[in-house]
Amino acid sequence: MSAPNILLITSDQQHWNTLGVLNPEIRTPRLDQLAKEGMLFTRAYCPNPTCTPTRASILTGQWPSQHGAYALGTKLSETHPNVNDAWRAHGYRTALIGKAHFQPLANTDEYPSLEAYPILHDLDFWRSYQGPFYGFDDFELARNHTDEAHVGQHYALWMEAKGLTNWRDYFQAPTGSQGPREHRWNLPEEYHYNAWIAERSNHYLEQYAKAGQPFFLWSSFFDPHPSYLVPEPWDTIYNPEALTIPEGRPGEHDGGSPFHRAAMESTPDFRAQGIVSRSGHFIHGAHSHLVDRAKLAKNIAVYYGMVSCLDKYIGLILDRLDALDLADNTLVVFTSDHGHYYGHHGLTAKGPFHYEDGVRVPMIVRWPGQVPAGVRSDAIQSLVDLAPTTLSAVGLEPPQVMTGVDQWPSWKHADHHVRNDTIVENDHEPGVAELKTYIDSRYKITVYRNFDCGELYDLENDPDEYVNLWNDPHHNELKARLLQRFLQAEMAKEARPMPRIAGA
Repeated sequence: MSAPNILLITSDQQHWNTLGVLNPEIRTPRLDQLAKEGMLFTRAYCPNPTCTPTRASILTGQWPSQHGAYALGTKLSETHPNVNDAWRAHGYRTALIGKAHFQPLANTDEYPSLEAYPILHDLDFWRSYQGPFYGFDDFELARNHTDEAHVGQHYALWMEAKGLTNWRDYFQAPTGSQGPREHRWNLPEEYHYNAWIAERSNHYLEQYAKAGQPFFLWSSFFDPHPSYLVPEPWDTIYNPEALTIPEGRPGEHDGGSPFHRAAMESTPDFRAQGIVSRSGHFIHGAHSHLVDRAKLAKNIAVYYGMVSCLDKYIGLILDRLDALDLADNTLVVFTSDHGHYYGHHGLTAKGPFHYEDGVRVPMIVRWPGQVPAGVRSDAIQSLVDLAPTTLSAVGLEPPQVMTGVDQWPSWKHADHHVRNDTIVENDHEPGVAELKTYIDSRYKITVYRNFDCGELYDLENDPDEYVNLWNDPHHNELKARLLQRFLQAEMAKEARPMPRIAGA
């Protein structure tokens, strides 16, 4: 048998509970089947609840504070070591199809970006560009969510090759003359980027199977990241009136962070709250999160429709894996880069918030004969562990520079817990919107830089995180103990590029 393959499938901004196997209000038959054939992790966490930092952590096996792409609008250096160095050194073919987001939309002389204007619209460039791109041998990229004007790159080339030469009519114009759509996208489903990612992923699967070459393939989907927009019929397969609408509780943010308090105002005064951007850049989530209940219900219905549509195209990739007789020799990992708020705690967008809804992610691992089938595990997982764990799973030694841990024992045995805890970092703007959270099997504590407030939740007795114990004098001893563990966990994730080899 040839060396085992790795197929990583990711969604974008998917709430951990939006799987049919966990939530009877949503239908995801293909992901449910994947869970029946593998292990479903119910406590998987992102290292940062935004795209760029977590995606860079998946690639590098390092925390955002270590690899440098610590926030949206930052860049992962092309020279930074990543998992592709190891894959390629051992004869693997590496590929990324879909969303990368390792670079910002801004392009400067000091920090040039392939994922930025104007180059992302230069189809002649993408038609001939062969790399390099972060060690991927094969890559086909796009940048837009739904109908954003960022559309271009390989996705636009694919639409043109399919005969949709007027594809710009279905997307926002860069000048703003064509505004965003809502709920129903008039783009025919056959030209949706889900179809593109599935088709091109299957193309490379066929190439690798024909060549008998082991691979690391990352199929990186864009949905269900808002805006809430999907082709018909997916926009109407769920009845808004039949869905549970998450909501906050009156007073739950009293004594909490200024970000939470301001989000509950119709016209927040962030300067009065002490939230002032020194860089002049937008702080994600620093806006009013108030949405009319009927509008929110429709948004949720479309969000669920986006998940179900995504599920269909993930199924096409899994079908091709079967048809090529690759499934038994392929480790499949499904997850999302971070979670989402659609009414939870009154929030409706990601930002400087670390509730479970935003930092927990769905995660399924399947490898017939290696990973137990039909099992659920509550072992704590972090996406920073994916690189070292997948290397270890196929018998390769993770590089010393990786600071994620090897979770392979917990993937092989549901009752084995490698991690006692994990950390979530969030650095929208240093010193302004900067927070970190420590999570163990029961408790969760969040610290904000330059603010005296904090959050402390007992996830066992308060799983929905409505009772903040930070200022409760009866929990001072617990808070002190958790803060000590927090510091110890920070020390444990320090990078050690080489082992100690001498006494002096």
